[in-house]
Amino acid sequence: MKKTTKPFKRLKRHLTSENLWLPIMSIIRKDGEAYAYTLPEEMERRFGFKCSRVMVYIVLHMLEGQKLISSIEKGRRKYYKLTSSGEDTLDDAKKYLKMLSSAL
Repeated sequence: MKKTTKPFKRLKRHLTSENLWLPIMSIIRKDGEAYAYTLPEEMERRFGFKCSRVMVYIVLHMLEGQKLISSIEKGRRKYYKLTSSGEDTLDDAKKYLKMLSSAL
């Protein structure tokens, strides 16, 4: 196995842990809604990395403040759904990443 270089590690960090909103919003979109407690395991299963629950809650709070997601109470649990602005933002991010990838 090749040794991972610092630039590659930095790229991976920027695309994963420093932009948690992308996998979080992707999971919410694909599942229709998401329960915050399960998101770290889902991110590990779907995207190959895991972050702390605290970070997930921080990002969810930020996204809700920016009106990209909304929350709904179901019993004692809070679930999150994408807003139309969140859908548009996620679409724009995916288009940008695809364009960048094809240009590379």
